[in-house]
Amino acid sequence: MTLASPLTPSTPDLSNRTVAYFSMEIALSPALPTYSGGLGMLAGDTLRSAADTAAPMVAISLVHRRGYFRQKLSDVGQQTESDVPWSPETTLPSANQIIALTMQGRQVLVRAWRFDVTGITGHIIPVFLLDTDVEGNDPWDRRLTDHLYGGDTYYRLCQETVLGLGGVALLDALECKPEVYHMNEGHAALLAIGLLEDRLAGRPLRDATEADIEAVRQLCVFTTHTPVPAGHDQFGIDQMYQVLGHDRAAALDQFGCLHNGLMNMTYLALRFSRFVNGVAMQHGKVSQQMFPGYKVYSITNGVHAATWLSPQFQDLLDGEIPNWRTDNQYLRSVYGIDPARITAAHNKGKLRLFATIAKRTGHHFNPNVLTLGFARRVATYKRASLLLHDPERLVAIAQKIGGLQILYAGKAHPADNAGKGLIRDVYSAAAKLNSSALKIHYIENYDWELGALLTQGVDVWVNTPRRPYEASGTSGMKAALNGVPSLSILDGWWIEGCAENTTGWAIEDGENEAAEAASLYDKLEHSIAPMYAKPDAWSRMQQHCIAINGTFFNTHRMLAQYFENSYFPHTQVGETPGSPLERRRSSDVLVPEPALV
Repeated sequence: MTLASPLTPSTPDLSNRTVAYFSMEIALSPALPTYSGGLGMLAGDTLRSAADTAAPMVAISLVHRRGYFRQKLSDVGQQTESDVPWSPETTLPSANQIIALTMQGRQVLVRAWRFDVTGITGHIIPVFLLDTDVEGNDPWDRRLTDHLYGGDTYYRLCQETVLGLGGVALLDALECKPEVYHMNEGHAALLAIGLLEDRLAGRPLRDATEADIEAVRQLCVFTTHTPVPAGHDQFGIDQMYQVLGHDRAAALDQFGCLHNGLMNMTYLALRFSRFVNGVAMQHGKVSQQMFPGYKVYSITNGVHAATWLSPQFQDLLDGEIPNWRTDNQYLRSVYGIDPARITAAHNKGKLRLFATIAKRTGHHFNPNVLTLGFARRVATYKRASLLLHDPERLVAIAQKIGGLQILYAGKAHPADNAGKGLIRDVYSAAAKLNSSALKIHYIENYDWELGALLTQGVDVWVNTPRRPYEASGTSGMKAALNGVPSLSILDGWWIEGCAENTTGWAIEDGENEAAEAASLYDKLEHSIAPMYAKPDAWSRMQQHCIAINGTFFNTHRMLAQYFENSYFPHTQVGETPGSPLERRRSSDVLVPEPALV
């Protein structure tokens, strides 16, 4: 993937782009702070796979001029935040379009910058980043696309209006007419209203018929990412009328898009989508229970292998399995590589990680000691401190097995005081427990580059969410690609990825945290440490992680399932899913329910 230059030539031909992918955040480059965490990383990996496989896609997001935030941690783990400003004017080419939205009772001008995601064969996925910092706009409006997940609910609704309505208007201006609009989470749900307005061609929304709504439904698919009710954006009726105006707000009420007296973006997306999916098998089931009036399918997330494999593993695979970049199923052929070479590649990643930590912090770690990694967005349900639940037993295990190292990382949302408290808890425990046998360290400012180093360099990836709140989780998938097994609660992707003692270990469900922590310690003491002490057995497990989980939990496979099951479920035998030869269909044709993934 390359960063687009201001001198980049004109926009690629958009006339044959059949899928428009809308996401509030997209991780496009380590140099651009246009993402916060897993949702943005998934979006970026999806588009990188789309570029590698020449998929006919285009993407829409916001520019986020002030970024998410840079994390600073004090000596006791107190998090503070600062902006990460960047200038699209000096970084990206313009889309050379300015569109006008009516919102908040006034006109708001929106322009766009273009980032080209370039695949291994040169295919480009253009990503348009919407920006309201336009001369002529109200000063407050000019800041609307500055902060990812910043501000209050009014600010958020304005942002989501720009994303949904502005994205549709931009594609219209660019003469791009996709057949599928993919809402990656509910933030983009207002795109359905934009499509309905296009269909009505100036007629008032109140005149829309059920046939009009059905026509828009045939264009839209929706991926929900959270099983936590509080994670679904919702806004007060007054805000809805104030931001969207009377006609749009009244139409949302008329079309049944409100829930419990609130404007709920998830229910708006559900109402206007012909295909809805969760992001893991279990998450699909949980989402189906949350939304019993709608059919919810499952397409399990993945990661972009070429982005997350360490340089050492990429060199090894390029020499032994040269087709792995275009077809990740070839990763199965890792069974033809001497397991000792896999361990050697991983050990180089471990040394890179420790060298970076030493440079950043002055802390030194032993590459010969079993090292656990825990790096996630810090939220209470992810339970960062479960690993530290019984300090005495943890110390005893570390002494028994000849040493143990634990590396933590993760940002808490600026408004999440409970999450910030978890970071302080880890700092406090580390201060009490650090010794010659046990070393615990929390690394500040978890970002793309640190995430890559950790998943490439630790020995075991730890994940301890409270069931069933883990929708999918992708960090463990990145680790598996690098031969790193997981020790995890059976939730999200790990239900599908765990082969006990082969790709990792399951923390058994317990009636309380003490029971689950006990299971974690049992696996660490009696299964993980003894295998780690046997280099041949450990090398074989590393091989299994790549061959079994790497071949499935990747975005090449995931994107193919979206094309086959969600985007174009009527692909004919002999046609290539996602090719420009895909037969076009009328938006008025009803599509039968696709088969469950």
